[in-house]
Parts: sequence; C-alpha cells; structure tokens
Amino acid sequence: MRTKNSSVWLKGLSVLVLVSFMLAACSGGSGANGDPGGASKDNQNQTSAADDGPLGKYDPAIEVSFVRDLSDVVENNVLGVLKGETIDNNRWTQLYEDELGIKIKYDWVVKGSPTSDQYLQKINVTLASGDLPDVIPVNATQLKQLADSDQIEDMTELYEKYASPFTKKVLSEEGTSVFDAATFDGKLMAVPQLESSMERAMYIWIRTDWLDKLGLKPPKTMADVLAISKAFTENDPDGNGKKDTFGLGVTKDLWGGAMGLEGFMAGYAAYPNIWVEDASGKLVFGSTQPEVKKALQVLQDMAKNGQIDQEFGVKDGGKVSEQVSAGKIGMEYGEQWNSIWPLQLNRDNDPNAQWQAFPIVSESGETPKVPLKFSTTRFFAVKKGAAHPEAVIKMFNLHLEKNWGETAEFDKYFAPPEAESVWQLSPVTPYPVKKNVDAFRAIDAARKAGDFSTLTGEAKTIQEKLEAYASGSSEGFALWGWERIYGEVGSMGIADQYDKNNQFLREKFVGAPTPTMVERKATLEKLQNEVFVKIILGDPIDKFDQFVADWKKLGGDQITQEVNEWYETTK
Repeated sequence: MRTKNSSVWLKGLSVLVLVSFMLAACSGGSGANGDPGGASKDNQNQTSAADDGPLGKYDPAIEVSFVRDLSDVVENNVLGVLKGETIDNNRWTQLYEDELGIKIKYDWVVKGSPTSDQYLQKINVTLASGDLPDVIPVNATQLKQLADSDQIEDMTELYEKYASPFTKKVLSEEGTSVFDAATFDGKLMAVPQLESSMERAMYIWIRTDWLDKLGLKPPKTMADVLAISKAFTENDPDGNGKKDTFGLGVTKDLWGGAMGLEGFMAGYAAYPNIWVEDASGKLVFGSTQPEVKKALQVLQDMAKNGQIDQEFGVKDGGKVSEQVSAGKIGMEYGEQWNSIWPLQLNRDNDPNAQWQAFPIVSESGETPKVPLKFSTTRFFAVKKGAAHPEAVIKMFNLHLEKNWGETAEFDKYFAPPEAESVWQLSPVTPYPVKKNVDAFRAIDAARKAGDFSTLTGEAKTIQEKLEAYASGSSEGFALWGWERIYGEVGSMGIADQYDKNNQFLREKFVGAPTPTMVERKATLEKLQNEVFVKIILGDPIDKFDQFVADWKKLGGDQITQEVNEWYETTK
C-alpha cells in the first residue's frame, strides 16, 4: 500500500516521513546538461535521437541530472536489504537506461527526508546559486518562482506529444486540478506528480469490542456518535471500575490523518482548512463558515462532560497514540491506514481489542460529503535549455507502465517481498490515485467468487498479507492492520462506497500560494488553532465570531480576493 498519507503511520513506526518539498529562492541556470558554455539545445539534440513514441529509446544514451533526498526507508529498508544495488545504480536506474536510453545522474543526494534541515539547506543553496539540475522537483511556490523568472521549460506541447495514453489517464484521475496547479499564463510549466486526495478521506474508527460490551450499534447520525462517546466515557467499557476512558481521541494539532477533527466537523457540513464554493460560485475558506461554530460548540460540550481529554491541547499525535495503546480511547477519526498506526499499538497490548472503520455520518442522517484536501505537492520542472526536456515525461510513462501497465512487473519494480518500498528508488514515482481501492475491488471480487488465483500485482501482494493474518501465525498477528483495511469490513470497502456514491468534496483552490498567503498564512493558521482549542476547552463560543473578524482583518479578505482571482482563470 503506497499513499502519501500512509507516511504518517510510518512516522509512528519511527520511520522518517516522505512529505512535500519546502524549497527556497531560485535564479538563473547553467547551460544544458551542465555545459557551462550553454551549448544550444539544437546542437545538443543532434547528438542523440529518440523514437518519438512515449517509450522511445535514445540512441546513443543521454544523461539527465536530478537531485534527491535519501530517506531512512530507502537507505535501510530497501538498499539495506538489496545486494548490489545503490542509489546511483539499481533496478530503476538500469531500467531507465535499458528501456529509454536515459542515464540518471544525481548532482547530489542528501540523507533525510525532504523536510530535514540537511536537505533544505542543500536545496536552498542549489536554487539560489542557479546551478540547477536538468529536472527539478519543486513544490507549488517554487514552481511559480521558477516560471516567473523564466528558468524552466514550457511543457505544454511536450506533454501532449510524449505522455502515453496511460499516463494521461492517470494524471487526469482527479480532473484538471493538478494541471491547473502547474499552469501559468496558459502554459504547463511542469509535470505534476499526482498524489491521491482520495487517500485523505476520513473514517470513524471505533472499538467494536466496546460497542458489543455496552450493547451499542454503529453510528448512523452524529447523535449516535455522541451517544457512543458518552457511553465510552461513562459506562466503564474497559471494566476496571474507574472513570478513566475517553469517548473521542483528539490531538493538540486538531487536524490530520490520525485523531483529527475533519471527519467530525464534516458531520455538521463544516469543512475547515479547505476552500469550497459557496452558493454564488465564489470560493470561501471553510474554517470561517458558521457550520464550524456549531461543531465547536458540540466539541466543547463533549469536553465539559469528560469525553475529550482536558489535556489534549498539549498532546501531539504521539502522546494521544499512547492513550490509544493503553486502551483509554474508544473512538477517533482518521484515514484508511489508522489500523496500522496507531490502532495496532492497542492490539499489541490487548489482543482482544478490536477496531473497525465506519463511514462518517451527518447530523441529519443524510449522506454526508467527505472533504478532500488537495494533495499534490510535487512537480517536476525542467531547466530552461535542457537538451531533452521530454525525458522526464518518458520516465513517468515507464514508471507507470512497469508497475500498473500491460507489461507490469509489480513484484520486481514496485513491492518485491524483500523490499516493499523499492519503487522509491526511482526519482519519479507517479501512481494511479485509485490503486488502493482498485486493489480492494479486485480482492473483494475474488473473495466473493472464491478464487484468488486470478489476482495480480498489488492485489495479489495484499491478499498474501491477508492470508498470513488469517493463518493465526505470530508473523500474521502484526498484519491485523492490513486486514482492517482490505478485509471484508475494511476501510477500503468504505472508500469504494464513498467513490461510488460521489461523496467526495474536493478542495477548489489548487494553485500556488497567493502573495498574501505567503505572508500571512502561518499567522492565520496559528490564530485559528489557538482559538479553536480554547473554545473546545471552554472559552465562550462567540470567540469564534471574533476569530472570523480577526482572520478577515489580518489578511483573510485579501487572500480570499486573490484566491477568487485565480479561480476565475481556471473557468
């Protein structure tokens, strides 16, 4: 299972998280392919020719330079167990050279995640110096800076010509949003590495052994959620004779893939932290809408009644996961992978504990919208004057083809048993955004047919984990979390339901941060979370109205104007 947000549970397992690049200033570049003389693109193109097809091979081979991080996952769990493979010479670098005639050269590799101090310092120096690699992995802010300073190639026609039909299909799976984010003045200035927003969908994770013990049913409305929370707090579900359990787990950060409040608030049609369209067709910031005030009032009442830990305001995800592990929390909102972390921790301590994901519910009982924050944060730009700007598109094509295409070798290039994260050896790692739910659908169909022999690729790999869990072996015990995702009542079954019911509410603003966002966003986020935590802990609910007024005055109105100016350009 490979998702952007599954990195959060990896963090819980003491593995560094792969998250979005936070890069810095940039300026002019050197000549193509590192030629300080700046040899013209036309002259360099004469040295190597390629079939014009999406997977055409360069002959003679060309060299394409990148920069990259080297995470603990890659260093220890991949290169640490593979013999004869290095970050510079491995199955992916060999594949690109053998199939495409592309030799990958790293100008530098820095240990750590893309947010580590070492990596940030190095990329800052690179971008500020102008000594850019041929292909530059950037976030939205850096992409805009490079585009504005005319340091990168216009990829519009190249993408249309060289992207394979499969690549075009995959990168369009969330509509035009990823292309909107990489388009400036009508020009596509980078190849977006689409990340699945769908994987950020929220579920209600509930201890079903506590439900059974207290004679409760799964929730159908928010009133049911509140009743379950109350019972888990007051009716001694752990049977120790003490009032030491909490109905709902929440962290001081309020939001996020585990123990966050996005799914709870969606039950009241409140969508904080994302830009949504109002009745007039304009974009508004979800955190400032009146529905949030109502949800905060409900959370305040829960906290007053002891259903939320009064010390949550100083506890991060790690601290709250310790409470989950100790069997002190019976319900939390989180993403599809929460059974792997933090809920597996509870199972490790108490094998009788059982958790299950349920769909989020609404106050009215009607089918709720499931908010999805825009998740694509990495874009591959090409240095102006690079000899073969189309090369990175060919790499996208091959990565997708060898993992999910008609000639896929999933067990070699994506997740071989000995190193399940081997896909990370590639400098580009696009993937179909519905691959996890598609794997569930394949497994579920095979389960119902009673025949797993037809499974291939990721579905086959996951089914093997489910069988190992079902065997009851000691090794299989650690795979409980996978069964809770892909089993008959797993979270992926709910994702399937969300998708088929058209429940997803996707964030509407997907562009680079606006000028006022760059200047004020951090301040406004800090203000918001401080006010919300204090309200939940007992401050007058009217503090929300003051927050909205302050948010508008401190830059929110200007940001809203800038966001809507951008939105008009996408219509």
